[in-house]
Parts: sequence; structure tokens; C-alpha cells
Amino acid sequence: MSQLSLYPLSKPVALFEEFIATQPQTLVLKERIFSLTGDSFEIKFDNGAPFLKVTGAWPSFSGRKKVEDMRGNHLFDICKEHMHIHTTYVMKEPDGNKICEVKNSHKIIGSKATTTFTDPGANEVTLTMSGNWMDHIANVVEEQTGETVARIYRKLFTARHMVFGKDNYSVIVAPGVDMALIAGLCICFDEKNND
Repeated sequence: MSQLSLYPLSKPVALFEEFIATQPQTLVLKERIFSLTGDSFEIKFDNGAPFLKVTGAWPSFSGRKKVEDMRGNHLFDICKEHMHIHTTYVMKEPDGNKICEVKNSHKIIGSKATTTFTDPGANEVTLTMSGNWMDHIANVVEEQTGETVARIYRKLFTARHMVFGKDNYSVIVAPGVDMALIAGLCICFDEKNND
């Protein structure tokens, strides 16, 4: 197996079972430079096929972003929660019910992000991002099993980044992992980095 690929997981990691990858999948996340609604993203498969649509709400104190599938179904919102010691982002269902929390904490070198949620089988799941978001590569690991569920690749200091301050990056999602969940986590990590 290529070092870019990830092995299938021993158990699924998902919020949205319909988006579970059946083979290693690469998603490409691109911030839209000229968006009238604030931070918006295009999320596509590596072959260019669209996957999710993310629209930023402007103005928004919490930096709310609406995440929809390509049929226009509102999956969840991403927003920053205030009044926490460490930067915290959450994913909420369209009715406002919190379904996932991403907390950031500082280390001597770099940062750490921990994600917690309850999966459809009522199991508590904790994911951690190892490596620094500013590094070229970061892994998202399921804490209980130690399995890598996703690997994020960023291109640092491209001309686009220097001129517009916008990032493009790709994420490889392991088989058995919810691609919509991982895309949402990547946006939370990106937002934290841009705070």
C-alpha cells in the first residue's frame, strides 16, 4: 500500500454513515477567495467531482459556516463557541443541536486539537490531530484504537497564500471513515489557524 494511502479501520468512525469512505479517498479543500459571505470553501474529490458546499455567514460573530451536500441538504453548521479557555469549534445540526466539538490546546511546540462526538451507535469517539497544523503533514488519529483516520497535506507559502491569505489542502480519508466529518474537522482546524 502506498504511503499516501491509509488502511481500513477496525470499526467505522462516522457521524453521517452515508458518507463513509469504502476505499481511501482524497478530498481537496479550497477556500474561495472572492466570497461575499465570508469564509467559504469548495470541497471536491481529487478527480474534481464536487463533494460538499460550505458557505460562510457574513457578518457572523461565531464565524458560522453552513455545510450542505451537493443535493442542497443542510448537513450541519460549523461555528466558534466563545467563553472557553481554549479555542473551541462545534458542529451543530440544522436545528442547533451540538453533534461534535473540536477543542484546541497549546503545547510547548505546536498545538493539539481534540475532537469528541457520539456516533450513530451511541459510542463516544475521540479523535486527535497529531502534528502541527502549520506542518506539511498532520494525522487525525482515533484515540481508542490508535488508528489514523485521515492525513492532511498542506502546501505552505504558495503565491496564492502570500497574496490572498487563503489555503488549499488535501486530506486522505481512510476506508471506514465519514468524509463529511473529516471535511468539517479540517475547516475547524483551518479556522483555528486563522484566528
